[in-house]
Amino acid sequence: MAGTDYYAALGVSSNATSQQIREAYKKAALKTHPDRVPSDSSERPERTRKFQLINDAYYTLSDAARRRDYDSARTTFFGSAGTSAPGSFEEDEEIPDPNEQTGGGFPWSSFGFGAKAKNDDEREQFQSAQFGDVFEEMLKEEGMAENGGTPTGKFWSMVGGLSGGAMGFIMANFPGMLAGALAGNRLGAVRDAKGKSVYSVFQELPQSDKARLLSQLAQKVFSHAVGI
Repeated sequence: MAGTDYYAALGVSSNATSQQIREAYKKAALKTHPDRVPSDSSERPERTRKFQLINDAYYTLSDAARRRDYDSARTTFFGSAGTSAPGSFEEDEEIPDPNEQTGGGFPWSSFGFGAKAKNDDEREQFQSAQFGDVFEEMLKEEGMAENGGTPTGKFWSMVGGLSGGAMGFIMANFPGMLAGALAGNRLGAVRDAKGKSVYSVFQELPQSDKARLLSQLAQKVFSHAVGI
């Protein structure tokens, strides 16, 4: 377990820039997000644990003061072995529970959301807000969200065929797409989505639709990464 740390979790080196850390978080969060699998999937607990670590890592390393404090503790615990190579995090890698100390006594609980959240629900809220921020940024980069985080026609074209509920949002925001909605026989309950952000819409989608949308977004993000 030695050498597994926040830099390794994100797959970046210890001298990574703030932008490199943010980009790494986007990819790692998409890769490990629990909603990529059904709620009753046996993979869900492990994905939740890894997603939690990814969020703790980004929360810690994205802030200069927190990163400085973490680096000091990390050097003491890991020594020279703490220099992580880019891409060192793998889906099946053994990762310590951020809420527990490792055998050597490294204070994982002193960093990340575990240090500020009063309970699991509050921690989940912090993680959701953090992921929501980069989720909207990724959708902006794909032309699926406005600068204010509200959905665009391109966003609805992606989720429009997912569920009747999504069609309700489409009807509220894009009346011109009504004909297409009727043609596709996906005329869900009309809901007022005025002012809703893309992440708010995402959170209200059924689980299966969340998984599909995350997978489609991941495909786009990772295809850019390899230059496709």
